[in-house]
Amino acid sequence: MWPATVTPWAWAVAAVIIAFLELPVPGSYLIWIACAAGLTALAGFVIGWSLSAQLTFFVVACIGTFIAGYFVYRQLDQRGRETEPVNRRDINLVGASATATEAFANGQGRVRLGDSLWLAECAEDLAAGTPVVVRAVKGTTLIVARRAHAA
Repeated sequence: MWPATVTPWAWAVAAVIIAFLELPVPGSYLIWIACAAGLTALAGFVIGWSLSAQLTFFVVACIGTFIAGYFVYRQLDQRGRETEPVNRRDINLVGASATATEAFANGQGRVRLGDSLWLAECAEDLAAGTPVVVRAVKGTTLIVARRAHAA
């Protein structure tokens, strides 16, 4: 038989257990259920509710915390796009200046970028020592163009 009510302490313990379940299974949604259980526990300490009222409040609190979580993660996602992309450091190479270390033949050669030598492709053949700028990265090959002279 179901109890007529659940104590606020049971809701508080459930909130803690659900929050700890988020640690090994990081799906970013259990924490919002834990928050809803915590809110239900807080409300239970203030108001003596029946089980059906507690469950109704818990469902409404879940919906509210899910909506709040959506906005929290949307804000974090927008902030994350402004920072350096994870595992895409090659994107930082675009726009960098380099120097052709050998003459390009058939649009292919090598360039020195910082302290590294890179395979490179260019739409035109270049002489060794020509300053270039990185336009794109294709795998481990830099797509370069002759650097325009500054006036």
